[in-house]
Amino acid sequence: LGVALRGGADSTALLLACARRWPGQVRAFLVHHGLQAAADGFEAHCRAVCAELNVPLSARRVDARHASGESPEDAARRARYASLAELARQASVHDIALGHHADDQAETILLALSRGAGLSGLAAMPARARRDGLNYHRPFLHLAGAGIRTWLRGQGVAWIDDPSNGDARYTRNRIRGVLLPALEQVFPQYRSTFARSAGHAAQAQVLLVEL
Repeated sequence: LGVALRGGADSTALLLACARRWPGQVRAFLVHHGLQAAADGFEAHCRAVCAELNVPLSARRVDARHASGESPEDAARRARYASLAELARQASVHDIALGHHADDQAETILLALSRGAGLSGLAAMPARARRDGLNYHRPFLHLAGAGIRTWLRGQGVAWIDDPSNGDARYTRNRIRGVLLPALEQVFPQYRSTFARSAGHAAQAQVLLVEL
């Protein structure tokens, strides 16, 4: 099993859980996007965590800068998945676990709504998907980010907070910093209800394709 590791709380918790569940059968994959100087520190931290857990780490550096008129988030995402596919191929790995959680899913749904997306967009991130010949798994989609961080602190394992997460130039960061706290106040169960709506949209999309 490959685990996409970036050094943040979610991917670190995922690596720790998988390494404990399947000792000796897990490999970490790290993609260095080359977008910020702090990324060198992320890689050093990830190597230290993997050494502590006795998990082999495969890393790849890419230039994920976006072209003029292109979304920086989309450019980074495409570079990341292409790199994960290459790392998996080199390691003969067919399954990769991703640390996306319920807050990430809510952000994705809100982004889709803001763009007027159809069913496929509103379905957001699936718990399981196949891409580039690989099986991707998102086991944390039902967990809140705060709960993951609380658990990780209880394990005594450190993580890195990406400084770019506070950059208000990125739409997803504005959603995280402004909209999600407001939703928490008005609709405390929004994570589970959003996830349920995404599931309905995914089922409807499957039926639409069959029709």
